[in-house]
Amino acid sequence: MKALLQKQGKISVQDVPEPQPLEGEALIKVRKAGICNTDLEIVKGYMDFEGILGHEFVGEVVEASRNWLRKRVVGEINLGCGRCEYCCQGLENHCPSRSVLGIHRKNGAFAEYLTLPLNNLHKVPETIDDQEAVFVEPLAAALEILEQVVIEEQESILVLGDGKLGLLAAQVMKSQTDRVSCAGRHRRKLNILESKGIKTYSSQQAIQGRFDLVVEATGKKEGLKQALCLAKPRGRVILKSTFYDDVNLDVSSIVIDEIQIIGSRCGPFSKALSLLSDKKIDMLEMVDGDFPLDQAPEALALAQNPETIKVLISP
Repeated sequence: MKALLQKQGKISVQDVPEPQPLEGEALIKVRKAGICNTDLEIVKGYMDFEGILGHEFVGEVVEASRNWLRKRVVGEINLGCGRCEYCCQGLENHCPSRSVLGIHRKNGAFAEYLTLPLNNLHKVPETIDDQEAVFVEPLAAALEILEQVVIEEQESILVLGDGKLGLLAAQVMKSQTDRVSCAGRHRRKLNILESKGIKTYSSQQAIQGRFDLVVEATGKKEGLKQALCLAKPRGRVILKSTFYDDVNLDVSSIVIDEIQIIGSRCGPFSKALSLLSDKKIDMLEMVDGDFPLDQAPEALALAQNPETIKVLISP
């Protein structure tokens, strides 16, 4: 099969052996995959990953038990050992021995085929098309915020960053309170949120006041420092960015203002599928390109453009 490989700091489309599913796994033909900011950071060296990139996908099961065959699916990306204390508590995302699709010790979705355990799969309703289904993983990551904190209607929320995750997080926060703002650098992206009744700040505007909750989704090392400056005393900061860089931070303000910093990663796929099925969030206006697999390097180049929102790859 063809796949996009990351090896020794270089990416290229190559012919590689088709993966063979283990017991309890499915062989999945990838229909579409999405480029995430994490993929772009991996190319720079994040996680020291070598192999097939990609973790956001929708595909069709071509080899598995009968009730899964020919089903369209999306898949959770963390593969736990199934034996440790975290896995036994249903916290495979934190298994010390886990592999992660397209990120850590597990070949990913920028390929014609991939394998995942059946327990990781979710069937996609017919009301969700392939381009929408690719957004399940990042939308679930945005929804994870609601799994971690309780948001009161009167609380003020600021999302920092107007990338893919920032746009999704702002819309998810809007489902909890009308007091949601988003600060970003790109007018076209901010216009999407303004059309949904979300207040926005461009990079040329001063952000007014401080906020009960700040969601940091800038993808930049400066983002956390900015988030801490904008959080109220005893406020909360949700940290979403992953990047290949070190962060220098004066932690005294965290102590003095008693600010909570909460790391946030993967989230509930079932709730993301429900939102998409009910057409509560419009994904299609966020797609800027859909490339065949043999043009995956060009797709990654487009995804690196700050004006771009979402780029897809179709094997």
